[in-house]
Amino acid sequence: MHITKITNNKKRYLPLLLLADEEEAMLDRYLERGTMYVLDDGSVKAECIVTDEGGGILELKNLATQPQFQRRGYAKALVRFIEAEYKNRFKTLQVGTGDSPATLPFYQKLGFTRSHVIKNFFTDNYSHPIYDGGVLLKDMVYLRKQL
Repeated sequence: MHITKITNNKKRYLPLLLLADEEEAMLDRYLERGTMYVLDDGSVKAECIVTDEGGGILELKNLATQPQFQRRGYAKALVRFIEAEYKNRFKTLQVGTGDSPATLPFYQKLGFTRSHVIKNFFTDNYSHPIYDGGVLLKDMVYLRKQL
């Protein structure tokens, strides 16, 4: 298993990126300014994008694992890699996600705690309803952990 920094042609991973953020227009807001990593274990299994949000905050904007390889530790490995890679440059790692029982426990198991909520983020910023784990997403929940 190895993790590679992707510096150009990031959209070649679009199908995987859209698993984590299913509206391409939203993805376009951070794709080029973000740093992208791909985890390869015989083939591409997962990817993530991080952005510098200022004030010592690094944000995990996109984290996705190919569906057939989920629950095998690939996303966790990427988060651990990001923590190690950026711990000397940032104070906080944050992630914004929907209030979903399918997603929140993953981050909480990795030591993230709730920080704040942006009400109606998904309903105000996406052209169609977004569901995760059968739950209609409305609010963006931010979680943080110290690096």
